[in-house]
Amino acid sequence: MSENEPTEHPANATVSAGEPRFLTQDDLSVDTHQVVAPDGSYDADEVPDLDDEQFQDLYRWMLTDRVFSKRMVNIQRRGELGTFGSTRGQEASIIGSAYTLQPDDWLYVGRAWTPMFMRGVPMKDMIMFWRGIEEGQQSFAEHNCQIAISIGSHLPLVAGLAWGMDLSGDDAIATAYLGDGATSTGAAHEAINFAGALEVPALFYCQNNQYAISLSAEEQTGANTLAQKALAYGMDAIRVDGQDVLAVYEAVNEARKRVRNGEPVFVESVTYRMDAHTTSDDPTRYRSDEEVDAWEDADPLERYREFLRAEGLWDDIDHDAIEAEIDAEFDAALEEANAFEERGVEEIFAHVYAELPPDLQRQSEEFSDLLERRPELYDYIEQRPKG
Repeated sequence: MSENEPTEHPANATVSAGEPRFLTQDDLSVDTHQVVAPDGSYDADEVPDLDDEQFQDLYRWMLTDRVFSKRMVNIQRRGELGTFGSTRGQEASIIGSAYTLQPDDWLYVGRAWTPMFMRGVPMKDMIMFWRGIEEGQQSFAEHNCQIAISIGSHLPLVAGLAWGMDLSGDDAIATAYLGDGATSTGAAHEAINFAGALEVPALFYCQNNQYAISLSAEEQTGANTLAQKALAYGMDAIRVDGQDVLAVYEAVNEARKRVRNGEPVFVESVTYRMDAHTTSDDPTRYRSDEEVDAWEDADPLERYREFLRAEGLWDDIDHDAIEAEIDAEFDAALEEANAFEERGVEEIFAHVYAELPPDLQRQSEEFSDLLERRPELYDYIEQRPKG
């Protein structure tokens, strides 16, 4: 380009003279998509095109999510789990989004367990996962899904996976569930920038549940919304009322269509974590009872029940019977998980390498020989408890 040729400007940009004009957040209006209002009212013309069975199915999965969280917290309190991250309050956000995904889509989650059940993962394996038993993750992989415990670590994997899917021409997408806290990590920047630059089929579904453990969303960022951050990466975004299962379904369903066409999308779902970050956390130290009570009044299940009543569908739903079925499923899963045999001490060596190096092979043999000669040493070996 010669010195006299004009400089290229971004699309839709204008050239201005005079005083410098700064771009501010006030120049951007970010709506929050909603179908059913908190009081249960809605415009019938705005309701997603689902049949009666699908409307009822959404409720059953939301109830599954709530019952599973309640039961897992209960057994943790009894010492049968080390810890657990409840999803109570986020049922609409979780189920409405997961209901749009297809079996071949990949799913990496931060806080969302029921979508795996929707894909065929047994509850038993989820219980085992939270007990630290890695065999539980085998069925996760078989159903194209995994859980990321370290915050944001899965996001670059999802971007890379989506790139590979794009190169191979797969008719599916890669989806990352993340929380507001993950958007504060470097991994999020790398992954979302990568996906936007290469236009890979990645869907970033952010559940803004208002807290990253104890740090509020307002303290994490100076941005008015998390959705607007996607624009800096050349990516479309939508902000949705995460307490409205139909709004979430509609927004993510449309987002998936865009992603499938090679347009990565970022979704911010505004929801609330009613319980502690995990059972090891004390949320009373950083949030008020008044705040929690206000969100309790915005219960996503109750809002959806109002919609079902208005549509004449609630009379066909036996809430108590469904809850009893889910409880029975959990009881059977827990019994099966409890029957999982404790490992032998030889497994200390078994899964480190595909082929054991000579030094470890020697140590393994010496250890086995020692236990054979002195069986009383078993009294000093502490097996990991099932909890």
